[in-house]
Amino acid sequence: MISAFFIYNQKGEVLISRLYRHDLRRSVADIFRIQVISNTDVRSPIVTIGSTSFFHVRHENLYIVAVTKWNTNAALVFEFCYRMVNIGRGYFGKFDEEAVKNNFVLIYELLDEILDFGYPQNSETDTLKMYITTEGVKSEKAMVEESSRITIQATGAISWRRNDIKYRKNEAFIDVIESVNLLISNTGTILRGDVSGQILMRAYLSGTPECKFGLNDKLVLDNDAVNRTAARRTNAVEIDDCQFHQCVKLGKFDTDRTISFIPPDGEFELMKYRTTENVNLPFKVHPVVTEIGKSRVEYSITVKANFSPKLYGNNVILKIPTPLNSAKVDVKVGAEYLVSKAKQNIP
Repeated sequence: MISAFFIYNQKGEVLISRLYRHDLRRSVADIFRIQVISNTDVRSPIVTIGSTSFFHVRHENLYIVAVTKWNTNAALVFEFCYRMVNIGRGYFGKFDEEAVKNNFVLIYELLDEILDFGYPQNSETDTLKMYITTEGVKSEKAMVEESSRITIQATGAISWRRNDIKYRKNEAFIDVIESVNLLISNTGTILRGDVSGQILMRAYLSGTPECKFGLNDKLVLDNDAVNRTAARRTNAVEIDDCQFHQCVKLGKFDTDRTISFIPPDGEFELMKYRTTENVNLPFKVHPVVTEIGKSRVEYSITVKANFSPKLYGNNVILKIPTPLNSAKVDVKVGAEYLVSKAKQNIP
């Protein structure tokens, strides 16, 4: 829960000041100016003075500051500060000192809607634009919804999507992007490996459809040793941690491991995940380093594909770091690689 919210410029002048609770006075703004802005030694984004904590984020030439006297979730406070920056960008194009001074009335109106007695509420820019308008600020979407529909949006039932979206052709595209981080010893033994993935989706669907899909393998999220052993035996995908978009219904995912959601319109990130068990590597790299004399080093690196011969790896780049004082580098490619290039007619 946030007790006060301030926006300063680089000089320490208070541009926006809003108190939500009676446990702080407006003079608390001077404390942050003296202890943080004027003190160049302060680098931490969280500063606690007595029983008062200041959470601040620097953006452009502004300080976005949230103040509280409670044991508040720090991640939630910082998320709110960055959401405030995104809302400012959505309304003004660029969220800086000039934009704040020219639209301070609108910012106070937004703060009244976003924070209720210090508790963050709906912070979706598209939803706020439906029912918050101020003269001089051009909104991308006109206010054409009825009051009942606005009430549903304001309560946060489906704050990320409007009800009147229509397309001639309903389409949905899903992209799974994974990156493998691997550490191998000089003998070829895998010391550490993990996979970081994200599921990106583009949805062009009419109305408010409910989408549902699942993964091919079983998901094991428990950290229990028994479950981990069973996962290894069944070659299941053991996810160490995952993060979903707010549209995903977590209750259904916990019960039957299906991802059920009403997607936002357009492109969005549906899910992030990370796994460290049963990592199937696309390539096997075996390096051999030999020192020849005192001024020469020979690298012999063998790369073997672990996937089917019917598949091809495109845009594969092999980077071999050399010492900074290297005078000459002579690269030789094995005959097998040249034969494969000749078969594919690659110059």
